Amino acid sequence: MSFILAHLSDAHIGPIPRPHFSELLNKRLTGYMNWLYKRANQHAMSVLTDIVLDLKSQAPDHILMTGDIVNIGLPTELQIAKEWLLSLGPPNCVSFTPGNHDAYVAGVRQLIEENFSAWTKSDESGEGFPYLRRRDDLALIGLNSGVPTAPFVASGRLGSQQLQRLSEYLALMEQEGRVRIVFLHHPPNIGGASLLRGLEDAVAFEEVIKRHGAELILHGHNHKPSVAYISGPSKTVPVVGVASASARQEGHRPAASYHIYRFTKIGKQLKINLIRRGLDNQGEIATLADFDI
Repeated sequence: MSFILAHLSDAHIGPIPRPHFSELLNKRLTGYMNWLYKRANQHAMSVLTDIVLDLKSQAPDHILMTGDIVNIGLPTELQIAKEWLLSLGPPNCVSFTPGNHDAYVAGVRQLIEENFSAWTKSDESGEGFPYLRRRDDLALIGLNSGVPTAPFVASGRLGSQQLQRLSEYLALMEQEGRVRIVFLHHPPNIGGASLLRGLEDAVAFEEVIKRHGAELILHGHNHKPSVAYISGPSKTVPVVGVASASARQEGHRPAASYHIYRFTKIGKQLKINLIRRGLDNQGEIATLADFDI
């Protein structure tokens, strides 16, 4: 088995379409002000375009986009984001899971389903999260950690129903002998994000991994590359975070990058190679890291 998987996150597509006054009578008001006076200067759509072009040049077999595709969850934003997802590739070749900026306020969940359902469907019957897609010897399991929160809070939550289905999928995919890739927006490991920004049920998530294991867990949210580990039943499971795909070089977070994973399986031996590509010190897209995990 040889498979190439690309992972990008936190596109924060802008500029935000001018909202109606009624759309700002909630948390969106603080988010919109944050965009105007801070976030707009940190994200560049020209950078995002270059990142996507370089990603496509790597000819991945599948692409994962782990949320914060928009900024304040406006209906017009989500429509633009849908067109952008289409530009990444057809839904059978691209998988998406929402972030906290996508599910910014109550009532957006239905809009997310309407716009992104093609990229969040299991191969088999059934809707909702988690969803399962089999690609060659891989099992791609997408979770939704994006939930509405109070102003200045960016935490996520999975809930008992998702965690139960995740347990079932992990057990079933192990029986099938597949390489299990779990992906979501928030870092799911304990202490993976700062106060009011982490996954509220990270302890419960780690318990699921301790029981069933996985081969790889991917996330975004922190706008920086990272590698952590969660204990599994027989070995530790790598938890890998990716930077924002649109971050300017001069921003206060790491510049934009994305990850390419090359899976090679000979017999029962699995090798996972991670290549990080993004803006270097000269502002050119280059290979920033290349290592096995």
